[in-house]
Amino acid sequence: MLIALIFALVSNFIGYWFSDKIVLRMYSAREVTESEAPTLYRIVHNLALGARMPMPKVYIIPNEGANAFATGRNPQHAAVAVTDGLMRMMDEREITGVLAHELAHVQNRDILISTIAATLAGAIMMLADMMKWGAILGGFRRDSDEEGGGGGILGMILLPIVASFAAMLIQMAISRTREFAADETGSRMCGDPMALASALRKLGVASQRLPMDASPQTAHMFIVNPLSAGGIAKLFSTHPPLEERIARLEALAGRRV
Repeated sequence: MLIALIFALVSNFIGYWFSDKIVLRMYSAREVTESEAPTLYRIVHNLALGARMPMPKVYIIPNEGANAFATGRNPQHAAVAVTDGLMRMMDEREITGVLAHELAHVQNRDILISTIAATLAGAIMMLADMMKWGAILGGFRRDSDEEGGGGGILGMILLPIVASFAAMLIQMAISRTREFAADETGSRMCGDPMALASALRKLGVASQRLPMDASPQTAHMFIVNPLSAGGIAKLFSTHPPLEERIARLEALAGRRV
């Protein structure tokens, strides 16, 4: 257990500390200045100012898919990135809603929370893998012989599989919860829940028409799932259903009237 925890801790610590550089480079994101992207820069600046946050770095991803994400280990080292496709598809009000959602992730320290969840899940999965191979290679043969059958080995093989599956479900549940929280915080940050709701509708359609060529390991970072998933795959998505997110935002807008 200690070995599994150490491996998971080290790998996720590296990812947490260097997440901004790793992910931005992975998607060839280009940092832009106020003169290069005045509208985008102004929106981010106004939102950060209103939320009393340091101004994050602003990036544009050269991709026709419509999406966005935020990264960075804390508000002092944050960055927000949007795709070319999103900038062309949405009006200023909707872009504001999207960026408010992303800044909400930074404000809520979701990178830290997801790293802790990934560390614990990774430790469970590594431990489960060790147990599985130990059983397959005969590490528990003596105990199972003394018990009078192969039920012990079968149990030691099935238990790690169940443990890994449970760890994955817990990690996804945490990710979905943080998306709901970022929707609510972001809508309050920009003062317009329906702006984000409108943006999510467009993003849902766009993600189906033109999925991004994204890594599954970073899919949870985007505002909507960049991968095309249907059927049973939706049950294992890191994002809650868009319909439910939009309904919650509409309810929030109703309470604000």
